[in-house]
Amino acid sequence: MEPDRWSIERLTADLRRLGVVPGDLLMVHASLRAVGPVDGGADGVVDALEAAVGPDGTLLMTLGARDDWAWVNERPEADRPHLLRDTEPFDCLLTPADPDVGILAEVFRTRPGTKVSDHPEGRFGASGRLADRLLEKVPWDDYYGPGSPLERFVHADGRVLRLGANLDTLTVLHYAEYLAPIRPKRRVRRHRVVAGLHGPELRVIECLDDNDGIVDHPGEDYFALILRQYLATGRASTGVVGRAPSELIQAADVVEFGSAWMAEHLVPE
Repeated sequence: MEPDRWSIERLTADLRRLGVVPGDLLMVHASLRAVGPVDGGADGVVDALEAAVGPDGTLLMTLGARDDWAWVNERPEADRPHLLRDTEPFDCLLTPADPDVGILAEVFRTRPGTKVSDHPEGRFGASGRLADRLLEKVPWDDYYGPGSPLERFVHADGRVLRLGANLDTLTVLHYAEYLAPIRPKRRVRRHRVVAGLHGPELRVIECLDDNDGIVDHPGEDYFALILRQYLATGRASTGVVGRAPSELIQAADVVEFGSAWMAEHLVPE
């Protein structure tokens, strides 16, 4: 019989059945609503994740940053410095996670053992053995590309753990966008105010368009299309964690699959 509330031990057992092993490096995407009620709430979910990977394991989550001024980057570049004059500067240690990435990411960000990368767009949180190695010296431009935490995660044999997350939620595919052999790819320039040594600083970030896609693509989000087709190959481990339909995916494999899919299906302008 399904319990009214999942214990941390029961959730950990579910993760083990899915294939999580001690020492794993996991990037986690989770819907708390899909998992269901857990002892300790969101902290209880993180406790179960930490128990599953053990003391030699590592957890990684996409944090991003809350940005109430994101609309400014839709305006002409010449107008942006004036429009951003009163904005709160990004501080990697204090700025909350982007609400779009979910409650679990914000809870993970604020836990004592979590370290965070210093980037207002591509901020990650990590805890465990490989946290420093993953998060150090993030490229300012192309923060999901070569030299990024995503590349390090893939090269370190990381796996993606999805707990009831939407099909279009697979951050590691942004790294695949950099690898896909198609040209041209849409790029963007964003202005962000960040906390500097001597006060707020206005800085410009250049990168592939990780909001609207590297090319126009009609219909469903192409990340969702890629993941659906990847799961159909049977190469992911699937199961249920709490109440959440879940997948455990080898990051390098889905990046290779995604890059090849993009090369075949995305048509540059």
